[in-house]
Amino acid sequence: MDRFRGPIAALMCASLFVPPVSAQTAQPIQSNAHPPARRPYQSGQMQGDERILHALNRFTFGPRPGDLEAVRTQGLDNWFNQQLHPDSLNEGELNARLSLYPAMQSNPQDLLFYLPSGAVIRQVLDGKALVPDRPALHAIYENEMSRVEFRRQEKAEKDKQQTTTVAMATPAASMTPAQTANMTGNMMDDGQATKSAPQSHQETQSNQMVMAPSADSQNLPTDPALIAQVLALPAQQRLNRLAAMKQPEFDSFRKALKQPQRDAMVADMNPAQKEFILALENPQRVVNEELVSQRLVHDIYSNAQLQEVMTDFWLNHFNVYLHKDEATPYYLVSYERDVIRPRALGKFEDLLEATAHSPAMLLYLDNSSSMGPDSPQAEKAKVAASRNPNAKKKAPDGLNENYARELMELHTLGVNGGYSQADVTQVARILTGWTVDRPQRGGGFKFDEARHQPGAKKVMGKKFKEKGEKEGEQLLHMLATRPATAKFISRKLAIRFVGDDPPQSLVDRMAKSFLSSDGEISSVLNTLFHSPEFWDANTYRAKVKTPLEYVVSAARASNADTDNMQPLVNALKDMGMPLYGAIPPTGYKWDASTWVSTGALVNRMNFALSLAANRLPGIAITWSAPATSWTSQMSNIGGAPTVTHSPVVSATPGSLPAPDAEEQRLETLLVAGGLSDSTRTAVLQQFQTQIQTQSAQNTAPASNANPLKPVLAADKPVNPKQAANALEKQDQLLAGLLLGSPEFQRR
Repeated sequence: MDRFRGPIAALMCASLFVPPVSAQTAQPIQSNAHPPARRPYQSGQMQGDERILHALNRFTFGPRPGDLEAVRTQGLDNWFNQQLHPDSLNEGELNARLSLYPAMQSNPQDLLFYLPSGAVIRQVLDGKALVPDRPALHAIYENEMSRVEFRRQEKAEKDKQQTTTVAMATPAASMTPAQTANMTGNMMDDGQATKSAPQSHQETQSNQMVMAPSADSQNLPTDPALIAQVLALPAQQRLNRLAAMKQPEFDSFRKALKQPQRDAMVADMNPAQKEFILALENPQRVVNEELVSQRLVHDIYSNAQLQEVMTDFWLNHFNVYLHKDEATPYYLVSYERDVIRPRALGKFEDLLEATAHSPAMLLYLDNSSSMGPDSPQAEKAKVAASRNPNAKKKAPDGLNENYARELMELHTLGVNGGYSQADVTQVARILTGWTVDRPQRGGGFKFDEARHQPGAKKVMGKKFKEKGEKEGEQLLHMLATRPATAKFISRKLAIRFVGDDPPQSLVDRMAKSFLSSDGEISSVLNTLFHSPEFWDANTYRAKVKTPLEYVVSAARASNADTDNMQPLVNALKDMGMPLYGAIPPTGYKWDASTWVSTGALVNRMNFALSLAANRLPGIAITWSAPATSWTSQMSNIGGAPTVTHSPVVSATPGSLPAPDAEEQRLETLLVAGGLSDSTRTAVLQQFQTQIQTQSAQNTAPASNANPLKPVLAADKPVNPKQAANALEKQDQLLAGLLLGSPEFQRR
């Protein structure tokens, strides 16, 4: 798709970097030769439907078909007030789709038990945990144990080979006695292996068969008759048969399946059974994939759109990186579901305290391992070291300032919040003992008095008496209610909803609302909604969508029926914004310069074309549904009178509806507020370029009225199905170009 680096890509880049001018603020250039004539007063504020579209683009992930009309009927103020109270909204469709991910309703402890992480499996192999007795779980554990054990054996063999290679390359005269002995031992082992090569080979092969998916075991032949036999079983019996397979047999079986067979394998299974089949392959992947999938389900299908936008805002503000360690994905399920989303529109202090107690945050920023230098645990470690000075020393846990620094710099006060490095250290001391109970088994928050730094502390002039865990709670209250925090949070909200450089007057009013309402986020957003700065005509379509906003808005605008979220997940990775994938605590940026470049916009265009053309598996869009009038007209030519079901331009025999007419129809559906003339021209030009390219590839005559496919002719009977398919192809290309347009990529 590099051909899109041409005119349309250039237009997209130029248009995205230059904010559009609202029709209500555009003024003709006046000549200096004559004094300007008095003009009627024109408000600099948005009016009418423009206000509704602006609100839908900022407070939701983008309008779906019919949203503009619904808000117009309900009233914009009523709609926004309803969005501030998400519990009042009907979420039937959302809940039905979320039911496909039953594991996402579990707590971290249960998740790690039923879908064990690599750490849990290693604990079982090391004798620190037991394999569950239940047959289904037993099969999941046995499969993972075999794979982990094989990787251990493979690593040990690789390390041994590297040691031998180093030893052979070292001159004998320069070897230490230990190196010489090690080399001799390795050579003796190799010699013994050589003497009994056939037996050794059989043993190795046997171990691979039992223990893990080696190259040999992965390629074990699977009888097609076995596949047919398993597929013919009822769902539960099929599941039992797969669970009974040993790991090498199971891995070979699943690799032998073609995609239609994979689909048939789970077609009649309930969500829990499907999860189990996937867990036999990789239980950790089930958690990772369902975590990101349910997030997109919320963003696309929830009617409580403001809550979802704010959930995204806070997940980025209180960022936790998905791959921090093996336990983090399991904790992130609860972090989003139980910590962030329910408090997204509530009091900031409640949200701050919930994140501070969250194992996901404590593990991500290492506070779980922080220990006061004078704590009982540290003193105990010092005594033990003094009594046995020759013992192998393990690096002791010490004071970790990571969370303390980010708590002040990123979560509350901001980088210029009036604190010093000494304050960071004191905050870290206050929060010692805030840890996680058995993190590899899904334990919750735990305050460990033995790790807590004793004595009084002083932060930003305020003294904290020694009160254990209460010290941290008092600290969080102080930080949440500081004026610097009110300004910092208000500015971030204004950046997200208004512009990359929001007016200070707006930030000040929002901060005042923050302080007067004890940090009630809904009150701050209400202030923003009723501020003239938000409705200034210059802010209309002035923000560029992030990749997440772009992908989700495309799915919503096209009314896509999305049963498989993985293609959207992959698209976000390609665009540089994988969900939960920001490594630094700062999270992702929202400014336009981060996301606008020719290469990035080409990725967006490729995604738009693939989505519109139904090339993403598990995602279906029908573009021509409203055009039944056209197929009715075609099928009734020369017969019964034509019945028009929708306002589509009439077609004539031998041609499809004109591309410009179809572009207008699709533009109305997809791009709320419409396109500029220059963009519309570029879209139609690119459409013609694409169909001419297809024509050349199909060796169709260049003079053809419809290069997509000459499906109709005046002297031949009309085939309505063929005509409808041709129209669908035409609409898919036009829709893809519209979804990639600069106007669609703006909020």
